[in-house]
Amino acid sequence: MTTSAPVRGAAPPQIESEFRAAWIATVANIDWPSKPGLSVKRQKQEFVDLLDAAVDLNLNAVVLQVRPACDAIYRSELEPWSSVLSGRMGVAPDPAYDPLEFAVAEAHRRGLQLHAWFNPYRASHPSYKGELSSDHVSERLPNSVVEYGSYLWLDPSDADAAKHSLDVILDVVRRYDIDGVHFDDYFYPYPITQTAEDANNGLEGGVAKSGKVPFPDDRSWNAYVASTDAGERLARPDWRRQSINNFVRDVYHGVKREKPHVLFGISPFGIWRPGHPASVVGFDAYAELYADSKLWLEEGWVDYFTPQLYWPVRSSGQSYPVLLEWWTRQNPHGRPIWPGLFTSKVRQSPRGKDWGASEIVEQVQITQAFDDAGGNVHFSMKALSQNYGGVADALREGPYRTPALPPNCGALGGASAPPAQPTATLDAGRIRLQPDAAPWLWAVQTRDASGWTTRVLPGATESVEVANGAQEVVITAVDRLGQRSVPARVVPQ
Repeated sequence: MTTSAPVRGAAPPQIESEFRAAWIATVANIDWPSKPGLSVKRQKQEFVDLLDAAVDLNLNAVVLQVRPACDAIYRSELEPWSSVLSGRMGVAPDPAYDPLEFAVAEAHRRGLQLHAWFNPYRASHPSYKGELSSDHVSERLPNSVVEYGSYLWLDPSDADAAKHSLDVILDVVRRYDIDGVHFDDYFYPYPITQTAEDANNGLEGGVAKSGKVPFPDDRSWNAYVASTDAGERLARPDWRRQSINNFVRDVYHGVKREKPHVLFGISPFGIWRPGHPASVVGFDAYAELYADSKLWLEEGWVDYFTPQLYWPVRSSGQSYPVLLEWWTRQNPHGRPIWPGLFTSKVRQSPRGKDWGASEIVEQVQITQAFDDAGGNVHFSMKALSQNYGGVADALREGPYRTPALPPNCGALGGASAPPAQPTATLDAGRIRLQPDAAPWLWAVQTRDASGWTTRVLPGATESVEVANGAQEVVITAVDRLGQRSVPARVVPQ
């Protein structure tokens, strides 16, 4: 029997620290389940298949959409079961199970973080043609919900709407062992354009006009005007941005009060404002979505930031590396920057304007070369699991060919110390890991005549087989915030 000892002499190669994740979208059954009405057995198998594909690609996290449109992919007393599960809103899985509880357990069993992705304001999606359930927010809080095009939307400046969404998010934080809370780019909705025909129907004299349909928040705006002195009153666009800012701030602080180790991240539209930096042109999310995303980063109201940089490296008006560099400079608190990539734009048969897999590979490599960026999130998991255009193969053979540990977010998660140094014994060709020392992950590095190999294993792993010819094994314990222990060395005899 051989016991572990501190590492001395030639050290193994440094293990990469990189957030490698993919979004798993449930809205409109984009990624999971593949269609509504599947059996529970099939739903579970499809999700496990996605997780296994993530592990095979050396990802270390998934971002699961748990609230697509004021509905729930989990048991909730606040919102109805999502229609993407059964095909009908409010209908629970049969036989009963909790998809989020299942998803967290299966992800953690594989050493994957699971971040819960919420849409804070969207209240219905046109992909669902059925009736809304009696416990939907449009029935519970009818004055807080407005119709905008083919969608229902919580009014972001309505106090009851904000409280409801905050309650929903914190309820999940309390009840589930998630690793993060995540928002995408939907705040006030993307503007709807009114057609000339639509305008004709509502204008005196039949004068045809077209343009953006205003968001119908007159009720909350008028209440604000009535309750605020004229000299202190914000302009309407600033009032809308303030409502979003306050909500982001409250979510951040609420999550930290409940569970400091749960990370809060936002994935806003990748351009803050055109002209920032000077070469950038495009949609103005600050003016149109009322999303002052730069402020959230500057104020430290996020633990990580995932701007959706969905443009090519060589785009003249929205260059991926130019935008990435700009975002890293708006970061006085040094929050992790993990950009979102439009991996689904790589099609199975590239043609026309579709990207090749090489575009995504190059973007990942650019991110890896940035000192102030630490990973990427891919939209979406289906593109990777189905290997669109060979993109999964290209990543596996290229920038993801070796495992990576999650970045160290210990300070963000309130951790006081890294894990203790592992205690391990070698017995009958296996390294036995002490159960009471089980961390989040084990990093196991083995040296033989050909050099070093690295494996990253779930913390529940109790023993590791030592291959014939192994000359030494170095083991590092890693906690769920990416903090690493002092490594230990085992020398087979």
